[in-house]
Amino acid sequence: MDDKTRSCVIAHLSDLHAGSQYFVANLLDRALVEVNDLAPDVVVVTGDLTNMGYRQEFREAREYIDRLACPDVLVVPGNHDSRNVGYAHFERLFAARETVIRKNGVTLVGVDSTEPDLDYGRIGRHRYPWIKEAFMERPGDFKIFLLHHHLLPIPGTGRERNIVNDAGDVLEVLVECGVELVLSGHKHVPYAWRLENMFVVNAGTVATLRLRGDTKPCYNVIEVTGDHVRISRRYPFHGGEVIVEFDAGSQTYVRNGTCAEAEPG
Repeated sequence: MDDKTRSCVIAHLSDLHAGSQYFVANLLDRALVEVNDLAPDVVVVTGDLTNMGYRQEFREAREYIDRLACPDVLVVPGNHDSRNVGYAHFERLFAARETVIRKNGVTLVGVDSTEPDLDYGRIGRHRYPWIKEAFMERPGDFKIFLLHHHLLPIPGTGRERNIVNDAGDVLEVLVECGVELVLSGHKHVPYAWRLENMFVVNAGTVATLRLRGDTKPCYNVIEVTGDHVRISRRYPFHGGEVIVEFDAGSQTYVRNGTCAEAEPG
């Protein structure tokens, strides 16, 4: 597909935590209605569908996700999903822990970054060749990488303990592949970084009250039109705002209302 005809809308949800005492069903109900009204091309869910990885929590999360009208849904597990051998339930209900979706000139590659019963993440050297092959099958596509854990520290989240152990190597692989966007969750704090020509965008929790400071339950919407990308943060019941807009060709971008251009290189 020609870059100029590329068009794809992606809804990004994360950290449902079904089964948690902080889970608010009304928030997730509303978010699902809003996403279905949006009619995105792809929906991605970056982990922590459950609170403790128990079978009944996975069943509840599956029932919610089944309400999405979108036919293309990419789900990766989070550290809470890998507790108590929860990864076995994940595989049974959500299939593979590594997934590729190619749609409308966009390639999305999702990877399991969890370690059983541990909060930190790891991708692992054995996955690097697979990631490269998945992205380079269609080198002209807009490339998006998805995982649960964040690859860069998130402000306002205290001492950094849960970053991906091999984050540096993973970032090098992604830059080498020409990945333009990384989507993750985990810390329940939405944020966006720019690293070289790649944006790293973290989503907040969509359906719990496990919130830090003044953050609110939210999800993200990514709109890719040709080389132009707009990422909005949406709050169930309460609208939203654009957080990042950039052009993958010229490398110009607007982040939280501040205009900038790529430094000469």
